[in-house]
Amino acid sequence: MKVFYLFSFLCGFALQGFALDREAFTFTNYDLNVRVEPEQQRLGARGKITLRNDSAKAQDSLVLQISSSLDWRSIRLGGKPAHFVTQEYNSDIDHTGSLSEAIVNLPQAIPPKATLELDVGYEGVIPLDTSRLTRIGMPADKAKHTDWDQISKSFTAVRGIGYVVWYPVATEDASLSEGNSVQETLARWEAKEANTEMSVSLESTWATPLFSGTEEHKSLAKAAQFSMANHGLNVPTLVIADYQKFTPNDDDKIAVYYLAGQQDRAETYGEIATRIKPIFQNSHETATLKILALPDPNAQPFVTEGMLLTPLNAPMTNEAELSIVYAKARQFVPSPRAWIQEGLAHYAQAEFIEKQKGRQAALDYLTSHAKVLTDDKEIAAKPDIPGSPRSLINAPDDLYLQTKAMYVWWMLKDMLENLPVDALLEYRASEDKDPSYMPDLIEKQSHRDLHWFFDDWLYHDRGLPDFRVASVFSTPMQTGGFLVTITVENSGGAGAEVPLTIQTEKEEIRKRIEVRAGSKAAIRVEVQAAPQQVTVNDGSVPESDLSNNTYKLETPH
Repeated sequence: MKVFYLFSFLCGFALQGFALDREAFTFTNYDLNVRVEPEQQRLGARGKITLRNDSAKAQDSLVLQISSSLDWRSIRLGGKPAHFVTQEYNSDIDHTGSLSEAIVNLPQAIPPKATLELDVGYEGVIPLDTSRLTRIGMPADKAKHTDWDQISKSFTAVRGIGYVVWYPVATEDASLSEGNSVQETLARWEAKEANTEMSVSLESTWATPLFSGTEEHKSLAKAAQFSMANHGLNVPTLVIADYQKFTPNDDDKIAVYYLAGQQDRAETYGEIATRIKPIFQNSHETATLKILALPDPNAQPFVTEGMLLTPLNAPMTNEAELSIVYAKARQFVPSPRAWIQEGLAHYAQAEFIEKQKGRQAALDYLTSHAKVLTDDKEIAAKPDIPGSPRSLINAPDDLYLQTKAMYVWWMLKDMLENLPVDALLEYRASEDKDPSYMPDLIEKQSHRDLHWFFDDWLYHDRGLPDFRVASVFSTPMQTGGFLVTITVENSGGAGAEVPLTIQTEKEEIRKRIEVRAGSKAAIRVEVQAAPQQVTVNDGSVPESDLSNNTYKLETPH
C-alpha cells in the first residue's frame, strides 16, 4: 500500500505539473538563518517564508525554487512535514542554468489573498559557474567577468535571483537564448516582490559577513543580523572576504572594503565617493554606501541596496565614477517603481557628466543610449499602443525602461529649469499606491499642467516624437533686425517641449517650444540679422528620426 500511495502521489504531481501556476504566490516575507562555510564552498539555510496567493483562484499546490547546486532538505507546513517532490527545472535566472524545484502538495486549497507560512531547509555548494553564458556562445574567459558569484576560501560573493537563487523563489522558466525572456521573468518577480521584506541572520566560518541590507546588530565576530525591505528592485547579496575597511574623513556614510595591497586605491575611491553629490544635496540624507572590492580587475560592477561591488582599479576610470554616482543616487528616492528609482539613478549619471564636462557631453551621453528606444521601429513610430506593457508604469526593469525613464527626468529638468527637488523630497514610497502619485507631486511643485506629458511618456507608450521645422518666415522690423516666425511639426506619437536653435551671422538664439503629438506649433522670435539656419531638438528629447531637424535658409544677396 505504501508503494501504491507513493506512486499515486508522484503521478498526481506529474498530471498537475502541466497546470502548475508557478507565479501564483507572492513571497511577502523571508526570515532566514544562513551559514556559509567558504572552505567547503557550502551554504546552508533554515528559516521561515510567508507566501500570499495573488492569483484569481484557489491553489492546492505551490512551487519553491533554489539553485540547482543546492538541495532541499525539509519543507514543513503548520509544524508538520509537507508532501513535496523535487525536479530539475531549466531556467537562466540562476548562473547554473537550472533550478532545484520543489512542488509542494498543500493539505487544503489556499484561496486568493490568503497567506501561509512554511519552514524550509536547504543546503549545498555554490562554485563559480558560467554555464548559462557559455551555452549561448560567450567565451569562458569573458563569462567569468559577468557571472563571478561563488563561495570560495579566498573570496565569497553571492547575488540573488538573476544570478544565484540562494533563497526560495518561484518563476516560470526563462532562457537567455529566447530574446528578453530572462529580463521579463525577473521584471515580473521584481514587480510582485516590490514590498517584500527579508531578514537574514548570516553566519560565516571564516570572516565577518556583509550583506546588502541594513545591519541590525552584530552579535559575534563572524555573524550578523540584517534586514532588507522592498527587495523587488534590490538583489539580496552576501559577501565574505578578508577585507580591510577605509572610512574617508570619518564619514560613516561611506565605507570602502579593500583587499590586500589596495589601500591607496581604497582611499582614492572613498574620497571621490564622498565628494560626489548626485541629483541634489539633502542635508538630512542618511543613506550609506558600502564599496566592496572585487578581486577580478575585469569584473563587471554591480549595485544593490547600499552596496557597490567593483574592482578597485588604478587609475580610477570615468566608468567607475559613474558607478558610484548610480549607486548613491539610487538611494535618494527609494521606490518600488523602477521608472522612479532606476530612472533617477541613470539621470544622475547624465547630470554628473554635465557638471563635469558641460551640457553637450551630457547630450552625447543621452544620445549614445537612445538607440535602444529607436531599435524597435514599431514602438518608435506607432502613434498609440493601447494597454502597452512597455509604458513606464508597466515596463520591466531593463535597458529600455532605464533609458526612457532617464530621458523623462532629463526632459522634466529642462522643462522646469531644474529637477523637481521638492517633489522628490516629499515623495514617500509607503504612500505610492497610485501611478499618478509622483506626477501629482511634480505638478503641484511646478504649478504646471503636465498631464499631457505624463500621458504620452509615462502612462502609455506612444512611441517617440518626430520633429521637423515645417516653415520659417523672416520679416524685417522698422526698428532693425527681423521678426522670425517658425512652425514646428511633430508627426510622432508623443509630444514634448523641445529646444529650438536659430542661427544668424551675428548670434545663436535658443528657445523652447511645446509641440504635441501629431500637431504643429509656431513661435515668433526677434533676431538682429537674417536667420541662416533653424534646428529643432539638441538631443535632449529622444526622436524616431533625427535626419530632418535642420532647416536651412537661403542667404539673401
